[in-house]
Amino acid sequence: MAVPKKRTSRSKKKIRESLWKEKATQTKIKAFSLAQSILTGRSKSFYYTTDTKTSK
Repeated sequence: MAVPKKRTSRSKKKIRESLWKEKATQTKIKAFSLAQSILTGRSKSFYYTTDTKTSK
């Protein structure tokens, strides 16, 4: 016979949610930092190509 699972406590739920949000925030900051370094031309670890024909 199937037995229902126990409910997850609110505190555990909030801890997991905050960890998930923190991961997203860190990724966002990293991506923004990379974008800034590319725009200023200071990027040393990221290589990209520019196509002069499409930029005009």
